[in-house]
Amino acid sequence: MTRNKTPFALALVAAFATPAGAADLTYSEPAPSYDSPSVSSGGWTGAYVGLHAGTSSDHGGPFSGEKEFMGGIQGGYNAEMGGAVVGGELELSHMGDTEVDVPGGELRERYRLAAKARVGAPLGDTLIYGTAGGTMTSLRDSGSTEGPDGWKPGWLIGAGVEQKFNDQISGRVEYNYTRTGDVRSFPTGSTTTSETNVSDHTIKAGVNYKF
Repeated sequence: MTRNKTPFALALVAAFATPAGAADLTYSEPAPSYDSPSVSSGGWTGAYVGLHAGTSSDHGGPFSGEKEFMGGIQGGYNAEMGGAVVGGELELSHMGDTEVDVPGGELRERYRLAAKARVGAPLGDTLIYGTAGGTMTSLRDSGSTEGPDGWKPGWLIGAGVEQKFNDQISGRVEYNYTRTGDVRSFPTGSTTTSETNVSDHTIKAGVNYKF
């Protein structure tokens, strides 16, 4: 009698095919790995020194009042914190004998020392910032008015934009409004003394070297 071998062959094929099919059902490609992009520093942190020059006037309008050339030096330190740039700066300026109005005449601003704080928002190689601080201003007499000897305290506020050219060199433009309070003055030859607040507007461009 001839045996039918077909059922036996089918059973043998099924036995070998089942593990392979199960493997196909359970195997999956591993998920691609993801490396979060590293956040690079903006390069604003560090100490710097620089020079500045511009114009100063006791009138705020760009075309009003007499403008005087001014210039000086600055140095400070910046640090990047939580997406912002914060820092401090010392600045010494020759004010070019900027004339400021006082009762009965004018006085002239000679030198200014400023201690300023800066807080800014970095946009890549550009920093937009605000600044505020204390000042000491040296005033001198004019032809018709005499004023205080020595330095008078005051304060300033301002804003600016700084642009990095490379890792060390940056340039900036800054505006400052400065007020010096309780300035005593009197017309030459008079004994009548007046006391008033004087102020000026400064627009200056500068360059910094970061160490």
